[in-house]
Amino acid sequence: MGIRKRGSVWWIDFTTPSGERVRRSAETGNKAEATELHDRLKAEAWRRDKLDVAPRRTWNDAVVRWCQEQSHKATAEEDKSKLRWLDPYLGGKELDTINRDMIEGITRAKLADQCSNATVNRTLALIRSILRKAVREWQWLDRAPSVRMLKEPTRRVRYLTHEEADRLLAELPPHLRDMAAFSLASGLRAANVTGLRWSAVDLERRLAWVHPDEAKARKAIPVPLNGEAVSILQKQIGRHREVVFTFKGKPVEQLSTAAWYKALKRAGIERFRWHDLRHTWASWHVQSGTPLHVLQELGGWASYTMVQRYAHLAADHLAPWADRLATAVGNRGTNPAQGPEEKRVAEASASATR
Repeated sequence: MGIRKRGSVWWIDFTTPSGERVRRSAETGNKAEATELHDRLKAEAWRRDKLDVAPRRTWNDAVVRWCQEQSHKATAEEDKSKLRWLDPYLGGKELDTINRDMIEGITRAKLADQCSNATVNRTLALIRSILRKAVREWQWLDRAPSVRMLKEPTRRVRYLTHEEADRLLAELPPHLRDMAAFSLASGLRAANVTGLRWSAVDLERRLAWVHPDEAKARKAIPVPLNGEAVSILQKQIGRHREVVFTFKGKPVEQLSTAAWYKALKRAGIERFRWHDLRHTWASWHVQSGTPLHVLQELGGWASYTMVQRYAHLAADHLAPWADRLATAVGNRGTNPAQGPEEKRVAEASASATR
């Protein structure tokens, strides 16, 4: 036991004083680095078993465990990209030495790269999540440093009126027109529209579905199809054996193309992304009276918080309260608490004293 090479990578193999066997990849082809890691792990195991001293974990240890535990999530690759960027700042540092000053330095570095506050916050949120895991679940830290998030401007939901949507659809080329109309009818994300396959469509039951590995929340999403959506899908029959939407016989891979932006310009629509078609679908639903909890299920959002951005569009439940003011204004000079009989007696009494 010790270290041995498998292919191009060195592996570690030893038994701790308590009898536990440790076998793991050193994740390097460099023998010196593998030997150093072997010796460190073995020493930590001895201190843990003989002296009851917990090993000091590094940021790299936390990154490896985080990536292993989060590998099933849709954001896994995005996380890895952020972690690669963070390595020069936190790589090799012991977790209990990471403090607020280090994190503030990372904030300044991201801002110096001309990143928006929102982009910076995504990186800070990842650091915070990993450190919290190290405290609450892995028990590698006693406490985590606070992470100060930057303020982000409140962005309004961008959606089209029905008249604007008609103008846009009229300007789009046929293949993009069908896909945009289907997005407005179904609320599917762009990736789920381009990736929609006939195997996930049942026209008789008027149903489509998004498989868990294709969903942002990694949960299967049933998609009920209205008449407009069914009509659009029927037009695509026979164009491709597997994929629903095509262009010149091939699957469509990109939606935000030059043709999309030119159509927006001709239609006189500004600051509108393809993803805003989903916002438009959701906004139309809420304006038509669809409850937010139903919208959450229809759209496949993981949390109720995500649909609360549309709450301001559903103000019907506030109308009776607004009418109370109109009633009070209409009854100026009278006591709104008086009933009809009380008002009649009060008026009669007032007449008698004139």
